[in-house]
Amino acid sequence: MFQEAGTLTRPPRRGVPTTGVGTAFGTFGELLQGVLPEDDGDFLVTLPVARWTMAAFRPGSASGELEVRPAHKTKALQLARMIADLAHGTGEGPPGGVLTLSSVIPEGKGLASSSADLVATARAVGRALDVPMPPARIERLLARIEPTDGVLYPAIVAYHHRSVRLRAVLGSLPAMAVVGVDEGGSVDTVDFNRIPKPFTAADRHAYAGLLGRLTDAVRGGDLAEVGRIATRSAVMNQSLRHKRSLEPMRAICREVGGLGVAVGHSGTTLGILLDATDPAYTRRVTAAAQACGELADGVAGGVSVYRTLSFGSVPDPSSVPVPLPPRADEEAP
Repeated sequence: MFQEAGTLTRPPRRGVPTTGVGTAFGTFGELLQGVLPEDDGDFLVTLPVARWTMAAFRPGSASGELEVRPAHKTKALQLARMIADLAHGTGEGPPGGVLTLSSVIPEGKGLASSSADLVATARAVGRALDVPMPPARIERLLARIEPTDGVLYPAIVAYHHRSVRLRAVLGSLPAMAVVGVDEGGSVDTVDFNRIPKPFTAADRHAYAGLLGRLTDAVRGGDLAEVGRIATRSAVMNQSLRHKRSLEPMRAICREVGGLGVAVGHSGTTLGILLDATDPAYTRRVTAAAQACGELADGVAGGVSVYRTLSFGSVPDPSSVPVPLPPRADEEAP
């Protein structure tokens, strides 16, 4: 069995080393992010979308060292080394290994690309080296690397991203589309989370109220209320990371009958939320994409349409399954 001290006491495996594969989804920013009136009060509420990172880890390498491809994924390499250390000295496969990451999540935009890389890596390396990787173990490892989103869990969750700790599983929502605009540039998550947040005591109590409302809205499937709260969170975040397109996006949202505006609070993206089950969905998403295209004309990031992920019943967080990516044709609205 696996011991919490970090050693493996079962007999070593024999035969050909196993290539481990792991996946993780991204998010479209957050439905809500702020600070609560308590210690370790920084929190966010995830908005999972159908964009994915896949990691594959093959034990053994010609150099005998751990390698990562592409080479700039140094945080994933650091995590792979930490997991390899857990299996070290047990004869678990040859030395070294090659970690390969493939992702369709844009980097530095507030879409949880780094979190998805790390979670997918933990799952892939853990499987290859036969090291169990339940969420609590992954969280302890990730907390040593950087602030992390809640993409470990196949649900909308409230998450303490700075301390890498689950607060609550809120549930799932009916499918939505997000018509997103990228204002350009990129944001380093670690640097951003070092910035003191200028929120007052009143702001913190307001965030607590918004979290309570959002918890009820998710559990009740109330998309209109979810949209209102996401918009409010985007406005409150302007004092921390201003987005010049927020007011124009809010105007477009009203014009097309959208639910609200969600943002990457620590990123460069903004998006209009639309109910994908609405009979007028096709007309609304087309109008929103056209208007956002005019707003983003000349901006490198342009306009993208995302689909949110809906989940069935969510089990206990300690035993949540690993979600698999949809087929490519399931990602389009």
